[in-house]
Amino acid sequence: MKKFIETIKNIWNIEDLRTRLMITFLFVLIYRFGSFIVLPGINPESLTALQNQTAGGLMSLLDMFSGGAFSNASIFALGIMPYISASIVVQLLTIAVPYFQKMQREGESGRRKMNQITRYLTVLILLVQGPTYLVNLGVQLNYVGAALPQGWWFTISSTIILCAGSMFVMWLGERITDKGIGNGISFIILIGIIARLPESLLQEFVSRYNEAGGGLIMFILEIVILFVVVSLSILLVQGTRKIPVQYAKRVIGNKQYGGVRQYLPLKVNAAGVMPIIFAQAIMFIPITLAGFASNDGDVSAFTQAFMDNSGFWYNFVFALLIIAFTYFYTAITINPTQMAEDMKRNNGFIPGIKPGKKTAEYLDEVMSRITLPGSFFLAIVAILPAFATKMGISAGFAQFFGGTSLLIMVGVVLDTLQQIESHLLMRHYDGLLKSGRIKGRTGSVAAY
Repeated sequence: MKKFIETIKNIWNIEDLRTRLMITFLFVLIYRFGSFIVLPGINPESLTALQNQTAGGLMSLLDMFSGGAFSNASIFALGIMPYISASIVVQLLTIAVPYFQKMQREGESGRRKMNQITRYLTVLILLVQGPTYLVNLGVQLNYVGAALPQGWWFTISSTIILCAGSMFVMWLGERITDKGIGNGISFIILIGIIARLPESLLQEFVSRYNEAGGGLIMFILEIVILFVVVSLSILLVQGTRKIPVQYAKRVIGNKQYGGVRQYLPLKVNAAGVMPIIFAQAIMFIPITLAGFASNDGDVSAFTQAFMDNSGFWYNFVFALLIIAFTYFYTAITINPTQMAEDMKRNNGFIPGIKPGKKTAEYLDEVMSRITLPGSFFLAIVAILPAFATKMGISAGFAQFFGGTSLLIMVGVVLDTLQQIESHLLMRHYDGLLKSGRIKGRTGSVAAY
C-alpha cells in the first residue's frame, strides 16, 4: 500500500504526465456523458425493447463497443466501429492497390493521406448505417406502442447527428492520443467495455446468490476462472521469442565499439489485439445485411446462424478470421528485410546465419513459426465466451471470459501502464512494478 501511494505521488509530481492524465479523464467524461444524450424526438422511457434486444447475442457486443450508447439511442450510438471498419478496408487496399502501396512508402505524408481517406470512408459507412439504425429503432419502439417521428426531415437530421456523433468520438480518440495517455481509439473502446463490467458482475452475483445449492460457490469459481483467463491473456500479449544477435567489433580512433551479444525479441503475438478487432468488425456484417430485423423469421437461416455469437458456425468463422488477420497484420507490421538491413548496417548478425537475404529469410521463418501457435491461442481465447455461456454464465458476464472485450482490456491497460511507467523512468522515479518493466502489446506502436 505504501508503494502504491508513493507511485501516485510520483505520478502527480510529473507535470506533463499529470496534465495528460487529467486531459484523458476529461475526454472520457465527455464521451460517457454523450453516451446518455438521446436523439432528438425519442422518448428515453420507450427504449425498453431496444435494451432487451441488446441484452444478448451479437447485438450485446455492438452495444458494448459503443459503451451502452447503442441501447440508449444516443448521439454516439454508432460508436467507433465504423472507423475501425474503414481502417480495415484501407489496410487491405495497401496490399492489393498500387496507389495505396505508394502512399504507404511515402512515410508521414503518405500516412496523413491514408488517414484522410479513412475518414472519408468512415463517413460513407456512417451514412449507410445511420438510416439502418433508425429502421431498427422504429421497429423496437413499435413493440412498446411508441413510434419514431415521421417525415424525411427526422431521418436526415438524425442520420447527420449519428454521423457527427461518431466522428466526434473519433476526434476524441485522436485527441487522447495527441494530448492524453495511451492510444485514443483503443482507449475509447476500453472505456465502453469497462462501463458494462460493474452491471454484468452485479447481475451474475445476484443470479448466483438467488440460486439454491451452491450458487455463491459457483460465483467464486467463476471469478477464479476469470483470473486464470486474464493471466493467460497477459502471457499471450507479452510472450516473446528472443533471437541472439552478435555485434562485430569496430575500432574507431582509440575506442572499440560492438563485440557484444544482444537479443532481438520477436513477439509471439506481434499483431496484438488488432486481429480480434478486425475479425469482430467483419462479424458485425450480418447485422447490417439483416437490416436489424425485427424477428428471426425476417432473415435467412444462413444469416441468422452468423448472428448467434454462441453458435458453432459463428465461432468457427470468427476463429478462422482471427488466425488469418493475425498473419496479415503481422506481415504488414513486421518487416524481416528491414530488420536484416538494420542489423547489417550496424555490423550485427545472427550466429550461424549469413547477413542480408539469409537473415531476412531466417527471421521470416521464425515469425511464421511463432505466429502459428500465437494465432491459435488468440482464437481460442476469443471464443471462450461461447463456452462460458454454454456453462450457464449470463451472456453479459460471459463476454469477459475471453473474447474481444478481455483481450482489448488487457492489451490497452498494459499499453497505458507502460506509457505511465516510461514517464516515471524518464524522471528517474521507480517503475510501477518491482519485478521488472511492464511490457505492452507492441512496445510503443499504436494500434491505429
